[in-house]
Amino acid sequence: MSAPVPGEVKVFGPEESPSYWQPVPANGFVRCILNPKTVQSESRFAMGTQTVAPGCHIREHTHDRHEEVIHLTAGKGFARIDGEDIPMEVGSTVFIGRDRKHGFVNPGPEPMSFVWFLMPGGLENFFAAIGRERVPGQPAPEPFPRPADVAEIEKRTVFGWADASHNPKG
Repeated sequence: MSAPVPGEVKVFGPEESPSYWQPVPANGFVRCILNPKTVQSESRFAMGTQTVAPGCHIREHTHDRHEEVIHLTAGKGFARIDGEDIPMEVGSTVFIGRDRKHGFVNPGPEPMSFVWFLMPGGLENFFAAIGRERVPGQPAPEPFPRPADVAEIEKRTVFGWADASHNPKG
């Protein structure tokens, strides 16, 4: 009987992963750090960070086949879970099971940043499809709209339902 092969170890620096500017209403940017394209793991997942611009939000949505963890690392705001606003500050962590309606709001004057972890993964594909590539050091672009086919992108990636109020008319 052969000995088990040790798993992979990788370290990523602050700007060593794919990153995308995000459209309205979130604005800000994401970093897609760990996912099947960047690491080999036995369990499928995706992990990254997201920064939501001041006065912006992540619209309400569900994940019908995924569980999500959010851990706030900068700023403050609130999680809207099934219609209830729950305050979040640095160090707050939220676990969101499948099919729970949720969104995140940054009402303040400073950016709100968090680590996201999605099981079994796929959120990185959504961010790449709707965002614009972010190059370290470049200034944030002017707010830009979501793609005209955002509803189709949501369906083929990780969403069960999403608030369509910010979708382009098409």
